[in-house]
Amino acid sequence: MREVDLIPIICTLLFGGEVEPRIPVTIHAAQSYVIPDCVTQGHAIEIGLDRRSSLDSLQQALFAAEMTDREPMIVLVDTDGAEDIYEFRIRTAARRAGVPYVVIDLALLRRWQMTALFRTARDEILSGGGRDGPPASAGG
Repeated sequence: MREVDLIPIICTLLFGGEVEPRIPVTIHAAQSYVIPDCVTQGHAIEIGLDRRSSLDSLQQALFAAEMTDREPMIVLVDTDGAEDIYEFRIRTAARRAGVPYVVIDLALLRRWQMTALFRTARDEILSGGGRDGPPASAGG
């Protein structure tokens, strides 16, 4: 699975956030923007895999947090069940900077994603939103 595939799952299903909003940035009259991976009411979240490419997660989370007036957070997806040198470096730097650091197991994330649609459909049916209302065993 690619990081780009995981960001919407993590952001929306786990954190209830907005995926990759475009945040305008102006410096010396030049317009630019930053695109954090996920923005919730309280956090600007940078999401990455346990790879070298995630080493800039702390800087990205801090900058996005500053631009959105939220707290920074880093979420890493562990693809192999072991903390490698990149995860260790990011965790250590995040701790030093006081930035929350969360690790999500890829296998758990896959299982959670696969069942999310079924849980949503079940909740809708049990709340009376289904075609025939809630089943008799649901108290109705």
